[in-house]
Amino acid sequence: MWFGGKQLGTTWATWIAGLVLLVVPFRLTAATVTATLDRNSVPLGESVTFTLTFRGNAPNTAPALPPLDGLNLAGITTSSQFQMINGAVDSIRTYNYQLVPDREGTLNIPAMQVQVGNERLQTRPLALQVTARAANAGQPQQAFLKLILPRNTVHVGEAFDIEIHLYWNNARDIQTPQLKADGFSLIRGQNPPYQESQTTVNNVPYNLVIFKMAATPARSGTLEIGPATCNLSLLIPLPRTAPRDPFNTIFGSQFQRRPVELRSNVETMTVKPLPTRNVPESFSGAVGRFQLNVTASPTNLAVGDPITVRARISGQGYLDALVLPEQKRWREFKLYPPSDSVQATDPFGLSGTKQFEQVVIPQNHDVQVLPPLEFSYFDTAREDYVTLQSPAMPLTVSHARQNSSPFPSLTNTVSGAGPGTDDIVHIRPRLEGVMGWRTPWVFRPGFLLVQATPLAVWLGLVVARRRRESLARNPRLQRQREVARKVREGLDLMKRDVAAQAADSFHATLFRLLQEQLGERLDLPASAITEAVIEERLGGLPEPARDDLHDLFQACNQARYAPQSSSRELDDLLRRTEKVLSTLRQWNE
Repeated sequence: MWFGGKQLGTTWATWIAGLVLLVVPFRLTAATVTATLDRNSVPLGESVTFTLTFRGNAPNTAPALPPLDGLNLAGITTSSQFQMINGAVDSIRTYNYQLVPDREGTLNIPAMQVQVGNERLQTRPLALQVTARAANAGQPQQAFLKLILPRNTVHVGEAFDIEIHLYWNNARDIQTPQLKADGFSLIRGQNPPYQESQTTVNNVPYNLVIFKMAATPARSGTLEIGPATCNLSLLIPLPRTAPRDPFNTIFGSQFQRRPVELRSNVETMTVKPLPTRNVPESFSGAVGRFQLNVTASPTNLAVGDPITVRARISGQGYLDALVLPEQKRWREFKLYPPSDSVQATDPFGLSGTKQFEQVVIPQNHDVQVLPPLEFSYFDTAREDYVTLQSPAMPLTVSHARQNSSPFPSLTNTVSGAGPGTDDIVHIRPRLEGVMGWRTPWVFRPGFLLVQATPLAVWLGLVVARRRRESLARNPRLQRQREVARKVREGLDLMKRDVAAQAADSFHATLFRLLQEQLGERLDLPASAITEAVIEERLGGLPEPARDDLHDLFQACNQARYAPQSSSRELDDLLRRTEKVLSTLRQWNE
């Protein structure tokens, strides 16, 4: 896996952006600015990248930073990017500031106000934690690996972030790092994220790749996590007298590839056990901080009817490990296993929402309420258990619906026996009184209908095939029907665009329908239809229809540069379009 790449130069980016903006009509998106740090924690002697990202519009030069206590500016780089989406240009310009801390502690970057055109944009303040100088800071290396943990004390089942920092200068064939973590469950996510930037360590520049993952401890005690290992090939300069290999030449210099395995530091973590006293009955292993929301429907039903209970648990913690606890108070209900789905807001599923859906069925009509749903978790901030409880939900449960049986009760048909007079129901020797004579299937109308169905299906397939063959022999008729279908669907779409005031979509559909209908009438490709065709080929068309066509084409052209149109104008254009298309369908050149 290769984690490299060069940014497009500012001069070339400006030329390309200018050409795009001259050729394509566009609308700029609203201007915004975002301030970020590539890391929240950095050791003393190492630089950090502070980035201002402008979208929509940006200043021509890098904004000046406010006075920064404890941070020195080492350099500024710029990059630009442009995207065209539905006629709107999304311009992204980033200014990267290399900042070098000169002391340990928490250093603050205050909020900035930047003037962009007539707008004044503001960023949010950021905090940077500067730790002690790294142990290997005085030993410049070509590549090295570091394991970063946000804290060294956690609880069993508590999820925490892990970062692996790879520093390198000249290297190739870089592989994804592997982490030794006995006693931990690693969470890598579906697409493990990594972040690329540049930094300096004791005035030595490095490429920096930050690999991110998460983990949860499976047992308590003092556990070691690490080392992380990474395989790559270092590019070692060869002496000038060494034999030349054209495949190892980079910018006129000769290099030799040396495969190495980098190893990071090992961190020691203290994993606290969860308390064993006062554990709630509804605790099922959840660790973090959560909120609970519960709904149930329907609440007016009969015995045996299902109720769908939806429980949404949102907050911070390992969402995949959450389970819905057993509800002791739901004894009057038949319970089915719940289904679940996760909507995470981070790559590892450590924050977001997990929704459970469970079907419960009341067993008798005396049930008047669905008891509260309880969910307990261990709060890592309070270091105590917390029980969340939904409100009780009133229910209206009626008697079960009785299904009438098609057979009469045999109990009351026994001669001389009334209901409840005998515990044994005698077997009747004849069933004439129970089941009446039924007409055989062969004499019923339904039997003849079933037999005739295959024949009707076969005849329908024959007719459909003949019709397709007829259309294949007549391409003009086939195109006429296809265009008629497109016109119907396009007019329906334009009506929806009028209601939504979607002027761009309305004019695009209008132009396409005019091309399709005129192309079909003139036996020309739809893409060859322009406004000039009206004068050249539509001399026999009534003059009012030609004038309407001119106006509709002009409206489409104008919409490319001034797309604002009111609902009244769009509605008028829709009526004129329907009239013109109807005239074209009845017109023969």
